Parts: sequence; C-alpha cells; structure tokens
Amino acid sequence: MSPRRNRPHGGGLPAARAAESSEPTERYGLERTETWQGEEWMVRQVGGFAAAKYYRCPGCDQEIPPGVPHVVAWRGDGGADDRRHWHKACWNARDRRSARLQRSRSAPRY
Repeated sequence: MSPRRNRPHGGGLPAARAAESSEPTERYGLERTETWQGEEWMVRQVGGFAAAKYYRCPGCDQEIPPGVPHVVAWRGDGGADDRRHWHKACWNARDRRSARLQRSRSAPRY
C-alpha cells in the first residue's frame, strides 16, 4: 500500500498566486532596451508558463516549444509584427548566430 499524500490535488492556483499572475508584468516580464548593431532593441523575458505556442528562433532556426522560457526582441521603432522569439542562449550569442539558410543533413559539407 502506498503512503497517503498530504498535498492538495490540482484545482487551480491559490487565491494569492492567481491575483499575482493576472498582472501583465508577472506574465511577460519587464521590458528593457538594448543596443545591437547600432539600433535600439526592446527585449522581454518570457517565462515558461507564459509561452503557449511554438515559435521559430532566428538564431538557430530551431523550434521553441510551449513551456520553454525564452526572449522576445523587436526594434524600438517596430511594432508587434516585428517581434522575434529567441532562445536565451541564441539572443546572448546573436553576434555569432544570425538568420541564415541551414543546410540539410544529407547536403555535402563543402
């Protein structure tokens, strides 16, 4: 026989936590401004609980699945259509990683 579990089983967030998660800053994080290649970029950290869709990272051309924390970046003069979702490591290494055509596994290496 298994020991008894003393934890509550599901049913949503406690009242205090639910009140916190309704604030936009809690869900999406704070925006900050960074300079890259002479342009101003707005950068926002997205927590895993707020990531609900698949995105394609422009740094590595791999998918970012739902539930994975990542970074959203867009030009300071751009709008919502210009936002790009990056892995955090790809954003930090963006000088070494850029959006480029990826070759397939069966392609020659020359």
